[in-house]
Amino acid sequence: MKIAVVGATGLVGSVMLKVLSESNLLREAEVIVVASERSVGKELDYNGRKLSVIGMEAAIALKPDIALFSAGGGTSATWAPRFAENGCKVIDNSSQWRMYPDVPLIVPEINGDVLKRSDRIIANPNCSTMQMVVALAPLQKQYGIRRLVISTYQSVTGTGVKAVKQLENERAGIKGDMAYPWPIDLNLFPHGGTFQEDGYTTEEEKLVKETRKILRDEDIQVTATVVRVPVKGGHSEAINVELRREFEISEVRQLLEQMPGVIVTDDPAKNLYPMPLTSEGRDEVFVGRLRRDYSQPMTLNMWVVSDNLRKGAATNAVQIAEYLIKNNLI
Repeated sequence: MKIAVVGATGLVGSVMLKVLSESNLLREAEVIVVASERSVGKELDYNGRKLSVIGMEAAIALKPDIALFSAGGGTSATWAPRFAENGCKVIDNSSQWRMYPDVPLIVPEINGDVLKRSDRIIANPNCSTMQMVVALAPLQKQYGIRRLVISTYQSVTGTGVKAVKQLENERAGIKGDMAYPWPIDLNLFPHGGTFQEDGYTTEEEKLVKETRKILRDEDIQVTATVVRVPVKGGHSEAINVELRREFEISEVRQLLEQMPGVIVTDDPAKNLYPMPLTSEGRDEVFVGRLRRDYSQPMTLNMWVVSDNLRKGAATNAVQIAEYLIKNNLI
């Protein structure tokens, strides 16, 4: 098995390498590290050895079985089809392919069953969507979901290396390049992605469209506000969920505890609730603050936190690769 990591020198790419090295199924695969021409020849550590970065054409010539892409939408638009045409399964972390009707948008534990051997490009969801749907899927199955009101509190790691450096510089009192239009240390702003004509951002739009596609229900009503916060450990979300049938909080808790990849952390008396501080470096989605919304029927509130670089990006991509292999879809 040959696996190419495209964008291996970036934040998500480096975590993809770490997750691959931890995979029981894939860590012995031949790994090819790929990046832009300016990074060719750079050496990266992988599983106790040094790997030399190569360019796109060289990687295609090696005929990888799977390519994990995390190199931006433009790069994916150009190069993912080239890899796919050469017999490679592409799992893409950018937003480029997510809403194409013929491209599956996959969280394996929710909708891996839609994958087919003929799929050449597979989309990885947006990080904030991904952690949310893992927590919502058992509720959708049991009760149906009518409406979601989402407020996100998104880590600077979701923007990339430049944003992390901006936060670190500001905390150290150093002037440097700005990833954001405003200081992020001791601040937050309701701005993630690009503003659209209707006043919503592209990050908010992803939460609407991707949620419906993954949960396979175009009737779910979704509204979202995305907020960037001075945090490095993961994304947090306050989610108001209006269900289609009545529920008991105890039953909701039990459904979540039984969901693969979910850890319920919900004991307010002991100050136990999900936080980026405790989710960092973990693959699970943490859920807490479960409580009924008394302002309207069949509605509950929940707080969802996950490491956006792991389950929100790298881990899910590797899990898709593992699913393809286990189900003989390569």
